[in-house]
Amino acid sequence: MNTALIVEDSLTEQQILTEYLQDKGFRVSIANSAEDAIAKINSNQPDIIILDVILPGRSGFEMCREVKSNPITRQIPIVLCSTKGSDLDKFWGLKQGADAYLSKPVIADEFVHTVRQLIGK
Repeated sequence: MNTALIVEDSLTEQQILTEYLQDKGFRVSIANSAEDAIAKINSNQPDIIILDVILPGRSGFEMCREVKSNPITRQIPIVLCSTKGSDLDKFWGLKQGADAYLSKPVIADEFVHTVRQLIGK
């Protein structure tokens, strides 16, 4: 069973994304901040990370850079999901190392397809 780590500080968004993934057979872990997420990644690496950009403390962009610059975690695919959906935001997110960037509200089918495609790489 594939494991996804959702890094999201909004309870509503956590529930929506968790439901989308659990309905497709994923095991889901939740982190409310980048610091919490890094601790979880270091103790049990997920198959994919779903990462919000706007988080308390460090931003999702910063966390993405950290994960992708670490030789131990750089292979974990990251999907940035954010209300910051301009072309510049998407460009910057991909420049930080994200494997995909989806604007909120995410469309269930597109979200699940993106996650499956990245895990299948």
